[in-house]
Amino acid sequence: MARFLAIRIAQFPLILAIIYLVTFLLAWVAPGDPFSAQSERNDPERVEALKEKYNVTSSWDFLTTYPVNMLKGEMGPSFSRPGTTVNEIIADALPVSLAVGTLAIIFATFMGVGIGTLASVRRGGVIDFLSLTVALIGVSLPSFVVAATLITGLTYNFEVFPQGGWPTRGFANLDAYDSSFPFLAACFDYLGYMILPAAALSLLPMAYITRLTRVSMIDVLGNDYVRTARAKGVSRIKVIFKHALRNGLLPVLSFLGPATANVLVGSFVVEKIFQLPGLGTFFIESVQSRDQPMILGTVMVFSILLLTLNLVVDVLYSVVDPRISVGGAS
Repeated sequence: MARFLAIRIAQFPLILAIIYLVTFLLAWVAPGDPFSAQSERNDPERVEALKEKYNVTSSWDFLTTYPVNMLKGEMGPSFSRPGTTVNEIIADALPVSLAVGTLAIIFATFMGVGIGTLASVRRGGVIDFLSLTVALIGVSLPSFVVAATLITGLTYNFEVFPQGGWPTRGFANLDAYDSSFPFLAACFDYLGYMILPAAALSLLPMAYITRLTRVSMIDVLGNDYVRTARAKGVSRIKVIFKHALRNGLLPVLSFLGPATANVLVGSFVVEKIFQLPGLGTFFIESVQSRDQPMILGTVMVFSILLLTLNLVVDVLYSVVDPRISVGGAS
């Protein structure tokens, strides 16, 4: 295990360096000028002074100095938000993206595993048919269509949830809540703003988890050790939850790592629709304004998250099934 972890962690710098180079090339060769707005109002000398201030007079200097600054924890100033650093933006926006993404993956996992298990037990029945139908709808509908439908149906028509945005009071202003338990009231306030974006993000992974769980559980329930347990008089519920589900969840577990990363990365459009101050919203704005430090900072943060999540899933895979070695040998 220690050797496996050391090898995987040692691969991180190489992978991140490749991602950095590709992102830099894409951001740098894209048409437009991050200082075009200023150049219309200022003279060329002023524009050159701005480029020198932000260290973008030379692409080579920027390419070589920016990684060194990132290793020091300094991702530089934001071009599109003067007076604000990329560190400050990511520190404020990342918790929002993580909170919504985590809620979405929790919702997708519980619903997907539950529906998939029920469908495998009731194979060929009405519940199985409904689960396959829901899974097909979830795979077919893009998240932005689901988001638009939810925000139209449950906010504008019925006013069940807030119409996008983020709590104006929050944990930093608990005195604004007229409640004996202001912290709890703030939690429910945040939850109200997070439910619809999380639901929109969770539909696609939930559909895949449902199908994976169903197929895996059908295979596991047909094994000899399951039939033996049933022959010994073990109850059906105990056989499913104690003996079958553990092995049945292995394909789901391998799917959760990339799925979690995809939910976080895929939240860009959903965050924009629901006007969430998450990292996806700032990333879209940075691409539109050619804010290279913000683009690079966002991509590198998400890349580190993706690599870490995949590593955690590989380790958990061996924990769930000890017969599997994380080093590749069994």
